[in-house]
Amino acid sequence: MKKLYIHPLPVRIWHWTNASGFVVLILTGLQIRYLGLIEVIPFKLAVNLHNWIGFVLIGNFFLWLLFYVLSDKIKVYHPELSPTKHFRDSFRQLKYYGYGIFKGDPNPHHVSAYHKFNAMQSMSYQIIMMLVVPIQFYTGLLLWDVKRFAGAVAFFGGVRVVDTVHVLIFIFFVGFIFVHVYLATLGHTRTAHFKAMFTGYEEVEDEAVGQS
Repeated sequence: MKKLYIHPLPVRIWHWTNASGFVVLILTGLQIRYLGLIEVIPFKLAVNLHNWIGFVLIGNFFLWLLFYVLSDKIKVYHPELSPTKHFRDSFRQLKYYGYGIFKGDPNPHHVSAYHKFNAMQSMSYQIIMMLVVPIQFYTGLLLWDVKRFAGAVAFFGGVRVVDTVHVLIFIFFVGFIFVHVYLATLGHTRTAHFKAMFTGYEEVEDEAVGQS
């Protein structure tokens, strides 16, 4: 078993800031959405906390984007240009997650500093980070001050449409967090990937290191 430095410090800081911020947004969002049913903190405080954490995460997103764009780490997000290879690798990974892991089969993906995402993760994270997250931030910004952004709100079909999109993506992220945490337990130990997001070092089999 060897250790590879996979997660640079800026990425780890962004990850945990993002994770904790999204949890707060989900909890305060639930209270705002279900006013009268859920009341953990005063409603006004929930709204203010939701708004300010939202702004923090918007800033955090742009710091993440700048880090990757201005460093060679952007390579980890480079898409696979061969559709055949992408779908073949995705299918192998799906088989591993579906039943191979339960039989003790090795993970077909071998992590490295510039290849830390498997085919399924790579495509998923590109869609989430470059499309879903910006839409969520933008709809949240419109709902933050409907009067100021009345023109944009009207352009997209009104408050109900903007709010529906915001809530649907909120539901998606609730599910994503559960899936993300589950997949994080699929390392060689249940806590290996969690430790890596604190230390930066992933523990990999010697054979996998040679193939990365």
